Amino acid sequence: MMRRKWLGLVLAAAAACFGSPASGDEAGPLPASAPLIGIASVNGEAYVEAVREAGGIPVILPNHKVDPALIAAYLERLDGLLLPGGADIPPSEYGEEPHESVEILDNKRFQFEKALGKAWIEKSKKPLLGICLGSQWINVLHGGSLVQDIPTEVGGNHRGTTHSVTLEADSKLHGIYGESTFEVNSWHHQSVDTLGNGLRAVARGADGVIEATETTDPDRFLIGVQWHPEKMMPGDARQARLLRAFVEASARK
Repeated sequence: MMRRKWLGLVLAAAAACFGSPASGDEAGPLPASAPLIGIASVNGEAYVEAVREAGGIPVILPNHKVDPALIAAYLERLDGLLLPGGADIPPSEYGEEPHESVEILDNKRFQFEKALGKAWIEKSKKPLLGICLGSQWINVLHGGSLVQDIPTEVGGNHRGTTHSVTLEADSKLHGIYGESTFEVNSWHHQSVDTLGNGLRAVARGADGVIEATETTDPDRFLIGVQWHPEKMMPGDARQARLLRAFVEASARK
């Protein structure tokens, strides 16, 4: 199926699910040349609207039985991938027994996101943005491990609160935000422990918890953040910078 025809189906489905933009909508209709951003496993409006507001065309990727041919088609036709928040990755993926607080992902979603994320990282150079669980997926898929429960293993609470993060000055993330320290929302009880191969920690909370990672490959956009920028938009212009940078990196040259 040609990209143009596929795009037409995507736009029709998005209109059916979320409605057409009102005539006064500041974002307005998106051009057919806007990048296609796959959002794994989610039909929630916040991610969809955040991608659209940043100039991308959101494409919801439903959980399904792992099909290598379909995943290959996603890699070919999509311009960027967003791995969103959710429950917990089975600790067996990084060689540990589960802590009592762990809430394992639904198996269908787990298998789908594992296969899609692994293929996207290893077989493509296209942009990848991970949010909360998505950030943890990025680390685990690079061979890293997780702090299974921040309150009992580190101390303190990162769920249902806000706190400050400090970014590494030489990071891509700092270049995107243009600031070193700011407040973020926080909805996680897990975080990066051992860093995965080819990743670096680029943001931390005051307690030392890793809040963001990015690839060490200077030619690729691959970033994971523990906070939820989509929940802070559109009121927080700062958080819109991350989504815009991701969508712009995903645009076909």
